[in-house]
Amino acid sequence: MAKMSDNRVTKEDRDRIKTYADRKAAHERAQKARKRTNRIIVGSISGVVVIALGFGIYSAVVSVVAPAPETTSTPTATGAAAPDAALSEYRVWTGSMDVAGVPITFELNGEAAPQAVASTVSLIGSGFYEGISCHRLTTEGIYVLQCGDPAGDGSGGPGYSYGPVENAPADNVYPAGTIAMARQGGNGNSMGSQFFIVYEDSTIPSDAAGGYTVIGHITSGLPELIAQVTSQGTSNGSSDGSPKVPVTLKSVSVK
Repeated sequence: MAKMSDNRVTKEDRDRIKTYADRKAAHERAQKARKRTNRIIVGSISGVVVIALGFGIYSAVVSVVAPAPETTSTPTATGAAAPDAALSEYRVWTGSMDVAGVPITFELNGEAAPQAVASTVSLIGSGFYEGISCHRLTTEGIYVLQCGDPAGDGSGGPGYSYGPVENAPADNVYPAGTIAMARQGGNGNSMGSQFFIVYEDSTIPSDAAGGYTVIGHITSGLPELIAQVTSQGTSNGSSDGSPKVPVTLKSVSVK
């Protein structure tokens, strides 16, 4: 008679099975982690491609007409929040600043644009703007001097972003002397510290996010700013570039 095999499972067998199961589970977890990492990497690369394409389109537009005031920065993910709109006190603020040696006075309308004015008043009070350059001047079709970027190239901000658009003109016309907030194209929640001064009446088309938040206007000093800065054009002679006359903001205050 043939001898029957012993089907009993020994402790050693159980240990081997458990070890194998543990290794298999660890291997599966590692595979899943690699897949997640790959998805993140692919997403990041896709984002870079989109940004690169955006810059290509942006450059193409410049050769035809000066584009609308835009920032290239993206909303931060640090958890920082914009100042509460109540800080604007829903009133008109008066202020002054030195722009490339030109004394300018202005008003900010906290009733018409409370969130943007609250942010601007807070940044001015903290000294954020003092020493920051105006990095961009457009001289054809749209006439603006863009300022307020601590990075000096259109990519910087205060560490937070906010929106949506407030107090944008329904007819897209921004009169000379207007002070308005720059933002990313099509993104009404991307405003930060960058603003632009309109030095000649300009029609700036709305986009998917609307127009541009008007926070106030210059009350004195605009003719001098035009004579000493904007009329000198850009550093490379193009219709959109850094100002030929270096522009730095100094002694910015509001009350």
